[in-house]
Amino acid sequence: MLTRRAALMGAAGIAATPVLAKAAKAEEIMDTSMAEPVDLSSLQRIKRRLVRPPMVHEHEQTAPGGPRIVEFEMQIIEKEVEVDSGAYLQAMTFNGSIPGPLMVVHEGDYVELTLYNSPENLMQHNIDFHSSTGALGGGSLTLVNPGEKTTLRWKATRPGTFVYHCAPGGPMIPWHVVSGMSGAIMVLPRAGLTDHKGDPVKYDRVFYIGENDFYIPKDEKGEYKRFEDVGESYPDTLEVMNGLIPTHVVFNGKVGALTGDNALHARQGEKVLFVHSQANRDTRPHLIGGHGDLVWETGKFNNPPERDLETWFIRGGSAGAMLYEFLQPGVYAYVNHNLIEAVNLGATAHVVVEGDWDNDLMEQVQAPIEYDAVYEGKTALP
Repeated sequence: MLTRRAALMGAAGIAATPVLAKAAKAEEIMDTSMAEPVDLSSLQRIKRRLVRPPMVHEHEQTAPGGPRIVEFEMQIIEKEVEVDSGAYLQAMTFNGSIPGPLMVVHEGDYVELTLYNSPENLMQHNIDFHSSTGALGGGSLTLVNPGEKTTLRWKATRPGTFVYHCAPGGPMIPWHVVSGMSGAIMVLPRAGLTDHKGDPVKYDRVFYIGENDFYIPKDEKGEYKRFEDVGESYPDTLEVMNGLIPTHVVFNGKVGALTGDNALHARQGEKVLFVHSQANRDTRPHLIGGHGDLVWETGKFNNPPERDLETWFIRGGSAGAMLYEFLQPGVYAYVNHNLIEAVNLGATAHVVVEGDWDNDLMEQVQAPIEYDAVYEGKTALP
């Protein structure tokens, strides 16, 4: 018998082009209805309202008690996004932002997510949590058509920062990811973060940097193409994707998303936790004028952090964390230290820090002046 859902799943593939969104393979959809139920009625439930990155929703750094069921709601939105002047992406997003919001829970908590696929969307979507166990990270239990919703609950058994992304099956997976469908979750140890000695560590604020590589097609004149909807964009986008050379590498969805008027702000003496994710390509964050005081390069809090790093490495498909205490005021550039990608393709953020300059850490002994090149600046070598 053909159910309404099965018909919709077939129709989703017809909505755009025949090669576009095929229904997920049967082996990718699990039936867990026969599993023994678990009784979590004794656990406290709390609701968290997700916020747009780089900000992060309210949370405690140490768990206030026993494990809880933490409820989130997330809506999938397909929309056009201007990545740079004249460059438009037919984006697929979690909650309308690129990256999707950062979720924060504690080890031992249960994450309960209700995922909505808006009726006006064209595509099937789901969510794969790298931090969860089984069922393709939840991907095989969350596949929803436009106009459907689903609720998934999973136990956060491993502390750290982890990527989540859409993974609807086959060639749809990379396309959905590079169209904006990724985010991160931070699972804090119940007692909070600790340094390399095991001593407690607190942060004053947290920023979430989601890095994305985009592949926006150009026409025969070298100008960026613009499409009516996400379905129409697929064939040309696929051709660019398969060349493996991104047209843009950006933080938080677009060039300039975290610079100028959109810069991040902190104060001298504050300890800031940076969570950085990249769901598709390797990257190498660097804070110009600062350091990684404590760096969980792989993002896993069971491992002691490295110290005093100048640049650290985030593997594609993972998220890392870095803690830094800002010691000087001024504008800091937080970049992908492939400087071509930072300067030319867009992977740059600014942090504006307020405070009083400390000449003991750095002093301009002599401001730039002209000099007599005949008598100064000569080297001993011929």
